[in-house]
Amino acid sequence: MQGAKRAILQSEYLPTVHKMLQLCAAGENGLPEARAAYREACNAPSPKTNYRWSHPAVYHAGREANWFFLANNPESVAYPVFAEQYRKICARVLEGEKLPAPEQLRLEDNPGKPLSKEENAKKLAALRAELDL
Repeated sequence: MQGAKRAILQSEYLPTVHKMLQLCAAGENGLPEARAAYREACNAPSPKTNYRWSHPAVYHAGREANWFFLANNPESVAYPVFAEQYRKICARVLEGEKLPAPEQLRLEDNPGKPLSKEENAKKLAALRAELDL
């Protein structure tokens, strides 16, 4: 019913079955439309885990579709792959599965102290000896 209400508000004409499925999939779960999710996944900066995603499903679909693949292929090739992964993940969300948010990358709490010049020279000499330079 919510999808039908959104269709009435967003469309001038009767929506196609495909459009109705998209509107129903968005539901009250906050899932963006597939094309908007694709754009978000492609435009998100690295590291991807630190980006503030509109919904965790977008991150998981991008990860499943492979970030490198999305970044290095034209939309005509990459979008269908992403859309299929996103559709599967949306179906899981609509069945009640809670997707974990991406784990944020953090710097270590105690990075240690820098080596002295003598210690650096010793390590460099050992590395040169190891590499036969």
